[in-house]
Amino acid sequence: MATEVPYFTNAENGYVPAKLAHRSAASSQPLRLLRFVVNHVIPDTVKFLLQLIPLALSGLVGLVLPSKKKSIHGHTALVTGGANGLGRALCLRLAREGCQVAVVDIDLAGAQRTVEDVRALGVKAEAFLADIANYEAVERLRLEVESKLGPVDVLVNNAGLLAVLSLSEGKPADLERIVNVNLLSHFWTIRAFMPGMITRHRGHIVGIASIAAYFPVGRFIPYTVTKYAVRALMESLNSELRMDGLQNTIQTTCVYPALIATRQQFMDMLDKLNFLKRFYVFTPEQVAEQIIRGVLINKREVFVPSIMALFSKQFDLDEKLAILTPENVADSAIEGMLRGQVDVYAAPFFIRLFMYLSGILPHVLTSLLIQTIMGKVPTLMDRTKKNSRAD
Repeated sequence: MATEVPYFTNAENGYVPAKLAHRSAASSQPLRLLRFVVNHVIPDTVKFLLQLIPLALSGLVGLVLPSKKKSIHGHTALVTGGANGLGRALCLRLAREGCQVAVVDIDLAGAQRTVEDVRALGVKAEAFLADIANYEAVERLRLEVESKLGPVDVLVNNAGLLAVLSLSEGKPADLERIVNVNLLSHFWTIRAFMPGMITRHRGHIVGIASIAAYFPVGRFIPYTVTKYAVRALMESLNSELRMDGLQNTIQTTCVYPALIATRQQFMDMLDKLNFLKRFYVFTPEQVAEQIIRGVLINKREVFVPSIMALFSKQFDLDEKLAILTPENVADSAIEGMLRGQVDVYAAPFFIRLFMYLSGILPHVLTSLLIQTIMGKVPTLMDRTKKNSRAD
């Protein structure tokens, strides 16, 4: 049962502006900057460099020795959108690893065909009809899957709607459906299945995003926005698992595939746009192979093709940001707009520098940087206990 939490809404007395301590004159800015460097930048840099030593040694070993693969044989895997395309290919690939598979889709006939092919590989499989955009339906799905196949160990959030829509196109109901299926369904399935993973001390959550989460294109705005959001969700989830000490219990993998040959109508459209002559299109089986390889070595991100990782800037640095006034942020935003800047970081110089470095540092280094500078964050268990005492 989800914990009740307050929302930051207007209270009975209306909006109450925050009060900050009196800001000193501009002449004291150098002194404040010096204190910030002495109290935060230097200690955090030293701590970061010290923690970097074992990481560097581990990386050197990894260059020589192959990554150790884990076994998911006998685990129960659930794949949303498993009736066709990439979802179907993932079900079959998981079956080859010895997983019993829950095939979830609104296309029950297609899901049953996938189940028949999965069973032919010698493992158990069941088809489930569920609208994963609905939270109550996902809760019913969890009970049904657990009764037929057992608790879920590998959750693959694959279902998605690909719509060629600009910002002003589509009915409101269409946009809501795209957001609900492509994004909110991830929230509902993770909420439903992750607690059991924590209890059993094992689990892997896979989120299928898109290379569009790094390289947005027009005419696909609703789709692209949801895939950006899936990327943010998986990054935030990974961060929270670390905060709660669960990084060795539950693994996450976010997938960024390029073009996949799924629906024929989509391929026909790309052909008319001359895309197929310019870009390589992967088969669902090729992408599924790369995804499961990544899962078996607990890879946090999988790019298909893998070379795309070299061109993807990763801004995931969680900093000790100074508390800014609305006027500070507004000034930075307007100044950036007047200069034609694409991104504006309303933060001190050192924070902006770290944000830039996060785009060029390898992902594991930025993760280490987060651990270095965040300080101790209360675990989920501690927060729950505190909320219970408050009640």
